[in-house]
Amino acid sequence: MRQIVLDTETTGLEPTRGHRIIEIGCVEMVNRRLTGNHYHVYINPRREVDDGAIEVHGITNEFLADKPFFEDIAEGFIEYVKDSELVIHNAPFDVGFLNHELKLLTKSLGNLEDYCTVLDTLVLARQMHPGQKNSLDALCKRYGIDNSHRELHGALLDSEILAEVYLSMTGGQTDLTLTQKQDYLASAKDDEGIRRLPENRQPFKIIKASDEEISSHQEYLKKMQETCGDKLIWQ
Repeated sequence: MRQIVLDTETTGLEPTRGHRIIEIGCVEMVNRRLTGNHYHVYINPRREVDDGAIEVHGITNEFLADKPFFEDIAEGFIEYVKDSELVIHNAPFDVGFLNHELKLLTKSLGNLEDYCTVLDTLVLARQMHPGQKNSLDALCKRYGIDNSHRELHGALLDSEILAEVYLSMTGGQTDLTLTQKQDYLASAKDDEGIRRLPENRQPFKIIKASDEEISSHQEYLKKMQETCGDKLIWQ
């Protein structure tokens, strides 16, 4: 499964009022492992950045003056996210801006949803933690993720932080890295390195859970199901 954690920065809050995207940051996960295949670009919006927006992300008009326009990066961006699941915090904001940019192109590329699916981590967080603050900063505090280096918003930095938050929210990283798989397969082929147990060995000692441990485990599963809302696959 390929997932792209995505964030954008913009000139303001409303694409319908002419605001544009000025930064896109993405990090790739395959089978819930960060691959290091990032996507990051600054974009010249062909308009001034609102003062309030600069206070949030620190990206100035002077900095963006020599950056590419959205039409210059559009096809490369679509190729990067194609056939993935986008993981976005408050997805309607970012998807709305990206679809607005795509509509402004001379060459029609359709909508973002034509190329990938979208998972909104804000919706997920509200389901898991109803009635609580679910901003990215609040989730970092809840899951013990260090974001002290986040003095200003930045699309790539926020994507990296959101990837950590998402993995923590949904159970952590679960798959072996490519290197681990290669090491395992290499060792599995090496028959000479396998220690075989003697046929007359003593049977292994079996330690069974006590009634108290089983009861405690069932109570833990019950709390997990109340939090997740779905049936636990191991029950």
